[in-house]
Amino acid sequence: MSETTTNSSPAAIEMRNLALGAMRDQNVGIAEAINWTVNAGELWVVAGPQRSGKSDFLMLAGGLMSPTRGTYRCFGAKMPIFEEERLAERLRLGLVFDGGQLFNHMTVAENVALPLRYHENLTRAEAEPRVQAMLELMELSSFANRVPSAIARNWQKRAGLARALMLRPDVLLLDNPLARLDARHANWWLNFLSQLGRGQTAWRDRPMTLVATSESFRAWREHASHFALLNDGKFTAIGNRAALEASADALVRELLAVELPQGWR
Repeated sequence: MSETTTNSSPAAIEMRNLALGAMRDQNVGIAEAINWTVNAGELWVVAGPQRSGKSDFLMLAGGLMSPTRGTYRCFGAKMPIFEEERLAERLRLGLVFDGGQLFNHMTVAENVALPLRYHENLTRAEAEPRVQAMLELMELSSFANRVPSAIARNWQKRAGLARALMLRPDVLLLDNPLARLDARHANWWLNFLSQLGRGQTAWRDRPMTLVATSESFRAWREHASHFALLNDGKFTAIGNRAALEASADALVRELLAVELPQGWR
């Protein structure tokens, strides 16, 4: 568990004695006894081997499914939230899927505009200035009128990030954002998310709370503020960078030593 918050504001994420089942079958256990606190403004990386349940964990954190046991609160509100009248609370969480999960019958610009069209009932013309600003921020303007299948995966993932940011969430959850990216794009993501967490982007001037999953700690060691391990049915909140470097856990040391592709920092 992270350091105890020093103010009266509720934690961004708080899980207590939580049990996690697989999204496809809740009877398949992923992890037990999860106790985890994420304070506002922290950037957490949850790492683990393939098939350790990281995506399931993030889907639960995003409120897309319920824990099989225990409690989960986001800014003090009990999760998950499915009631329409509590939509504003649920939309404080943004989720970036691995690969973007874009709709291929829509252009990149239409995908990015979708949250504004659906949740704020904006017309295409009303949404356009905000969409164009986001596309420019993501370096996606030249792909605006293409369908997702016509652009490279590197850019599909950025379009998924752009869509998740459109409603200005307070917490952003990212499923394996660095997976299968080349060095240029991986470094862009690391730098952009670090700036987003500090509130230093042209789009947001206050810190955002971020949680990303990964198969390695190494790429994140200079960018994230806190680290956790998910493996073999157990979730371990390691803590800050000093705690990560000091950990004697064999898997933590292995995930810190993973060789990065050439050009990654």
